Amino acid sequence: MIKKQSSLLIAVTLISALLTGCNGGVADNAESPNLSATTPQTSVTIPEATNENGTKPSNAEANDGAGLTADGIPVVYMTTDISPEGLVAVYQALGVSPEGRIAVKITTGEPPNSNYLRPELIKDLVQMLDGTLVESNTAYGGRRASNAMHLQVAEDHGFTAIAEFDLQDADGEISLPVVGGEVLTENFVGITFPDYDYYVVISHFKGHAMAGYGGAIKNISIGIASSSGKSWIHTGGSTRTGFMGDQTNFLMAMAEAGKSVVDYLDGNILYINVMNRLSVDCDCVGNPAEPDMHDIGILASFDPVALDQACIDLVAAASDGASLMERINSRNGTLTIDHAEVIGLGSKEYVLANIDN
Repeated sequence: MIKKQSSLLIAVTLISALLTGCNGGVADNAESPNLSATTPQTSVTIPEATNENGTKPSNAEANDGAGLTADGIPVVYMTTDISPEGLVAVYQALGVSPEGRIAVKITTGEPPNSNYLRPELIKDLVQMLDGTLVESNTAYGGRRASNAMHLQVAEDHGFTAIAEFDLQDADGEISLPVVGGEVLTENFVGITFPDYDYYVVISHFKGHAMAGYGGAIKNISIGIASSSGKSWIHTGGSTRTGFMGDQTNFLMAMAEAGKSVVDYLDGNILYINVMNRLSVDCDCVGNPAEPDMHDIGILASFDPVALDQACIDLVAAASDGASLMERINSRNGTLTIDHAEVIGLGSKEYVLANIDN
């Protein structure tokens, strides 16, 4: 059984083989995507999931209780293949077959040159799910702050060409209750949020100027929140305009808003983090800092806390991850994960399971 306390030791054994250089620049448009690492990562050894007695669990055991080992620890599946095929494979490792109307939560990316996940990377999975891409307006200005401009960005970046696109707060918002929160009592999401039976949350893991990092938890909180809901989270429930507030309250509010989404969906959600183009800046930045570390892979789990923790552990153990870790630590970014575990959103303990072998 691999617990959070030992996850850095595990990651150290991976990274020496995993991280061997840096990628080139990101394309300015969706026609020239940067989907994977420049250098093939074929020599990586990622430990298999194991039970407490050291034996490898069966597929049924690894998925017992919606992505838990037989010992009750969340499984985080990982591949180093950052490609459409790798994305489909890591999704299939979760062993789930969602039914009904499926929302695929993405980030459309701020023009002109952000590191958003290109439609070429996600297209196969989205179309396999017959999914609808979903996003909400921003709260800080830019090209995605209003309906017309945001829809144009979705088209310009190639998303409307691969699937139906739903700007969820285009026609209003609804309130979700926050149960057990210390900062928020409600969370505001787009009015079409309840129209879907299942959410597949595909996040680009990277740094963030305010949150320290962006991953699964941020994508189900700030990402799913309506424009005014984003302000509500950023200001720790103080106001529904602007985005400046107390840092601690902001980080805790993200965890609490995310929990309101998960509570509402009652298990009908899964999470995928793509660890490429690992800039210290978010995809909400039109011209982010160039990444100075290598791509790592794609990770997936039913537990957003375990997933984000695994990603941070991999960056922390990387020989070229210092810049991103400095960004995370300087913003106290791990407080979001800590608070998320406290309020029951997920677990920081996990088993990292290699699907490449």
